[in-house]
Amino acid sequence: MPTAPHARRPGLAVAALALGGLVAALTQTLVIPIQSELPSLLGADASDTAWVVTVTLLTAAVTMVVSGRLGDLVGKKPVLLGSAAVLAVASAVVALSDSLVPVLVGRALQGLAMGFIPVGIALVREIVPRERAATAVATISATLGVGGAVGLPLSAWIVQVGDWHALFWVSGGAALVVLVAVAVLVPHVRDEAPDGARGALDPAGALLLAVGLVAFLVGVSKATTWGWSDARTVGSIVGGLLALVGFGAWELRHPDPLVDLRASARRPVLMTNLAAVAIGFGMMAQSVVVPQLLQLPEATGYGLGQSVLAAGLWMAPGGLMMLVFAPVSSRLMGSVGARTTLMVGAAVLALGYLVATLLTGAPWQLMVASLVCSAGVGIGYAAMPTIIMDHTEPREAGAAVGLNALSRSVGTTLAAALMGTVLASNTTELAPGVSLPTQGAFTACFLIGAAAAVVGVLLMLTVPARAPRAVAAPPVADDDAQPVGVA
Repeated sequence: MPTAPHARRPGLAVAALALGGLVAALTQTLVIPIQSELPSLLGADASDTAWVVTVTLLTAAVTMVVSGRLGDLVGKKPVLLGSAAVLAVASAVVALSDSLVPVLVGRALQGLAMGFIPVGIALVREIVPRERAATAVATISATLGVGGAVGLPLSAWIVQVGDWHALFWVSGGAALVVLVAVAVLVPHVRDEAPDGARGALDPAGALLLAVGLVAFLVGVSKATTWGWSDARTVGSIVGGLLALVGFGAWELRHPDPLVDLRASARRPVLMTNLAAVAIGFGMMAQSVVVPQLLQLPEATGYGLGQSVLAAGLWMAPGGLMMLVFAPVSSRLMGSVGARTTLMVGAAVLALGYLVATLLTGAPWQLMVASLVCSAGVGIGYAAMPTIIMDHTEPREAGAAVGLNALSRSVGTTLAAALMGTVLASNTTELAPGVSLPTQGAFTACFLIGAAAAVVGVLLMLTVPARAPRAVAAPPVADDDAQPVGVA
């Protein structure tokens, strides 16, 4: 059986994929600097404009699995091009809008672009020489953190020097650059199996997954606002979980499931996905807590009085640290294996949070703690998709990596909700009517983040340290699609 030819210029192909992942991740933090101004900008209540952030996270969560499956069925390059095109159109929709409904529509469409990341990761091993695949996967995985970290100061600066609509013209322009780069630099690879053997998309499964995820994540993300015991919170979470149980039952009986749950139940895959929840939780905790601590007034005695832009600049090096540690993760995977590498990453993440409990007296100290945390995330995030692909058939890799990315997304959503609850439940009155989180609340958040990372280590200890099972040969290049740069 022939093996997949590699891109003639694999470095450029990986660069295009990494750029696409960075731009997709950038949309997650794009509106954070203007979140408090959205009610006046859009003429709506704050409770309604909060969905401008939430709706992107919800559509992204559903899309990562569905896009992965589509990539397995029709080829990964068409899905990558579609994701970039949707992001360009979505950005234009928001850039041309001044009211809530079209902005929500555009932001929901922007979330669809997050499917680019798992599909790009799954494609890497089909176009990059084996000895370079680990570094390429690590680089693309790091874009999740880099895009989010760079997005905050970039967005704050754009808003300071121009109109808020410029945020979305910039993201739209970047999406067009990605579209061209993928079209020119990334080869098209097809499965050599006959069309009927590739399977078909499972729309009922996709619907059940969407309903379950949206309901569950809405309940979790709104728990701080509604209250954990509120009927809306409980109903959303319980209803979402029931729908997800129904999704699981449907998938197990379906001859061509959206996600092969039996394969996902293998111990290496299952434990890696559970560890992804824990490490995603750990990554998001610093993203929620550190900016707030940086921006609290100095009058509290522990706040550092930084502006939104300054706080973003202090956080940005952490995102770049994830990219710096991509080759480190690759070397670790080559020497000690992906399982141990993931454990090392989670341990470093936990260490970063412990450092944060001691270094909160100045912005540079929090930056150091953030750098340590980000190094751990950079190491661990690269190892996760590697473990998944090592234990998954190539023609199912897109959906499997998408499920892993979804697990991380669930972790980040849980972290945002829990950190918000901890900070809102432990406050001190700075002035009449002005209550702010206590110093102890921030310390508790750091310790919770460390505990989540340790859970990730413990989960991976249950995975046997052994070589991955053999999988089928990879697909072949589609000459009819006129791939660029394929030998």
